[in-house]
Order: sequence, then C-alpha cells, then structure tokens
Amino acid sequence: MQIHFDDSPGELQIDGKSYKLKQLHWHTPSEHTIDGQQYPLELHMVHQADDGSFTVAAILYEDGDEDKFLKKIKDELEELAKEAQVPLKKLEYKMLKKSPHSYYRYTGSLTAPPCSENVIWSVLADARTVSKEQVKALTEPLAEGYRKNARPVQPLNGRKVELYKDE
Repeated sequence: MQIHFDDSPGELQIDGKSYKLKQLHWHTPSEHTIDGQQYPLELHMVHQADDGSFTVAAILYEDGDEDKFLKKIKDELEELAKEAQVPLKKLEYKMLKKSPHSYYRYTGSLTAPPCSENVIWSVLADARTVSKEQVKALTEPLAEGYRKNARPVQPLNGRKVELYKDE
C-alpha cells in the first residue's frame, strides 16, 4: 500500500541537506524492532534529495486507538479493495510532521528493490497507536500472500545505531 506524491507535501532537513517527501508506504508487521519487540505496523516516509540520495523516516505502530492519518483516508482504503489505484483527496499531513522527542538513526538500505544503499534511516523511538481494524483496512486490498509484507529483521552487520533525544 503506497501513496505517491506528484508534488511533495513536505521535506526533511538532515545535516543541511533537503530531502523531499516522495511517497509513504506501510509494512505489516514492522521491519524494525526496539529492544527485540516487533510491532504490527510500520510506516515509511521516503524522501529524496536533488542528488538522488534517500532518507526514510519510520514510524512504528502498536495496537491501540485509531491513527488519525489513517482515519482520514478510510474511504480511499475501502475503495482500494475494488480498484488498483485510487486518487486521494487533498489531505493535511500535519499529523505526520510532528517533531519526535527521540529517534534512532543509522545508515542502511531501502528495504524493497532496488534496495539502494547509504540510506539515512530515522526511526521514531515512541510508537504511535493504530487500531486492528485500520491494519486490516491496509492489508485487505492485497492478495493473501502479500498481506505480511515486511522484510525480515536484518542483522546490524557493524552498523552504528544512535539514539537522539530532546532533553
């Protein structure tokens, strides 16, 4: 399940470099773990710089209350069960832009082909909540074999993961 943007609704600044939001997609279950815990859902916000390099901001979701962003696209998710592509109405992305209090950062690769290397990952340290019904709405339009679409958790292979915290 992906949302592609013709015109980027926002950007991310890392070390003075600007990355434009290109697409959002979800994985079930999560591709990242924190202290060994895997989550039922993970959102990837894929950004690209003018030089072609990528950064991905990831949000982990635990079972709980509805996610406000998914609630806003509920009708489109239901329509996707019938159609391969559905245009989205104009959305407000403020709820995705909240500045995190803490996040993990490391350099890795994209988790889907072409699996490009040297991608800067920022994984929010605090999970948000999503209802089981919303997870079902994201996976239901997919064929049975694609409903669990997470790459298996990968070994660190010497990668350094740093925790950034607002004090």
